[in-house]
Amino acid sequence: MESIEASRGFLKAGPWGEWAKLERDERKGIPPPPLQEPCPEGAKLIDLIAPENLTVGTMPLREAIHRRRSRRKFTHESLSLEELSFLLWAIQGVREVVRDGVATRRTVPSGGARHAFETYLLVNRVAGMESALYRYLPLDHKLCFLRADPDLPQKVAEACCQQKFVGEGAVVFIWTAIPYRMEWRYGILSPKVIAIDAGHVCQNLYLASESIGAGACAIGAYHQEKMDSFLGVDGKDEFVIYAAPVGKIE
Repeated sequence: MESIEASRGFLKAGPWGEWAKLERDERKGIPPPPLQEPCPEGAKLIDLIAPENLTVGTMPLREAIHRRRSRRKFTHESLSLEELSFLLWAIQGVREVVRDGVATRRTVPSGGARHAFETYLLVNRVAGMESALYRYLPLDHKLCFLRADPDLPQKVAEACCQQKFVGEGAVVFIWTAIPYRMEWRYGILSPKVIAIDAGHVCQNLYLASESIGAGACAIGAYHQEKMDSFLGVDGKDEFVIYAAPVGKIE
């Protein structure tokens, strides 16, 4: 029972009334962490369709909300590069950099505009793209190529507790958290804010997917160490927090 009570404590508000007095690096004048992780040196960059040129995703919001559900069966149809560009813009698109480069305003809300997530993509079926692992660069609206491996779909399904359908999506979205981006401003209050922000991002993916005749399924059941290893992150300063396969539906 004590462990249940302890876990419930995570959901409670915390000492927000004392936030201004809490020890945190922003108050100490320490520079903020980068808004985006750099692409590995020499890695290939893939241009996406610019947000102002997107023509997909015009379904009325009311209809997208009505259709929204967790989809676990996908067709073999590929997404187009424009559709993928739209989905990425919908979940992490940057509208402007503010506060002298300290924060960004995006298509989803985030506590303090800190946006603690990185978005990785296992691309299985996107027209004109190599099947491989990529990372989204929201400040540049580009994809960074990480690695190709024909076993990636099987490996991600295994890491997601043997949920085979995860690896069958046209694209598998995987979000990591870089907690210090939030901790720099909110200190010990950061975990709850990060968890709330994850819901904002994934709900946008659900609605954006429905609007292009696709569907998504949020995945919270995964093996932490296997998923971190799958992406090549250290599991401490960056670790997986959420995932969702996306694919066309009948």
